[in-house]
Amino acid sequence: MAIELYHVDAFCKDLFSGNPAAICPLDAWLEDHLMQNIAAENNLAETAFFVPEKDQFHIRWFTPSVEVDLCGHATLAAAHVLFTHKNYPNDKIVFTSRSGELPVTKKAGCLTLDFPGDTIKPTEITDNMCTWFNQRPLEAYKGRADYLLIFPAEVDIANIKANIPVIEKLIEARGVIVSAKGNAADFVSRFFAPQSGISEDPVTGSAHTTLTPYWSAKLKKKKLVAVQLSPRRGYLECEDKGERIEISGIAKTFSSGHIFV
Repeated sequence: MAIELYHVDAFCKDLFSGNPAAICPLDAWLEDHLMQNIAAENNLAETAFFVPEKDQFHIRWFTPSVEVDLCGHATLAAAHVLFTHKNYPNDKIVFTSRSGELPVTKKAGCLTLDFPGDTIKPTEITDNMCTWFNQRPLEAYKGRADYLLIFPAEVDIANIKANIPVIEKLIEARGVIVSAKGNAADFVSRFFAPQSGISEDPVTGSAHTTLTPYWSAKLKKKKLVAVQLSPRRGYLECEDKGERIEISGIAKTFSSGHIFV
């Protein structure tokens, strides 16, 4: 069986930046174990599969080791495939998912995700938490899926060293976001999720559903420019809409072809 596969860089400026995702358009669902094996073989942060569902598309996301509830960059990449390679006729696509409806709108060469916002609560900075990185955070929060740790400055995020074997043992969170106020951008971040098969994610759209409410309140502005300071760099524009968060970026196709299973 031949299955289409697109390799797309999402939240990038140019190719070889942003977060690469593998996108597989399907007519009908494959077996779960086969989709997980395909994601492991691709060995990217996420492989997304989608099928038509009336006038919408149902989307699922797999890391190399697990299926996840929400993924921003692979949703952006999937919308890019539909708009660019599948000649989707409208400017708005609605994906259905484990996390509800996820609209994506195309405007002026940019794609905008409409995602559910996160609710974060302050949490104690424990001795164990201070072993996750080589620096002590100023503040700590727990969101729906991730921890968010705040550090003094952008240089701290750029130079931070993660203790991956320790973070990998977390069972109460998908991963850990680290963030600080930016120099040129409003805020910067990085994201580590070894327990989900991703030591460091190049760009994490879903983490910005946690980051945007925090920085919107902190900086007293609704529209924010963000950079994820992974080695590949990610570039996002975010808007706090209350219960929903809009996350915008661009995507570029690196390759297309077929896999045979």
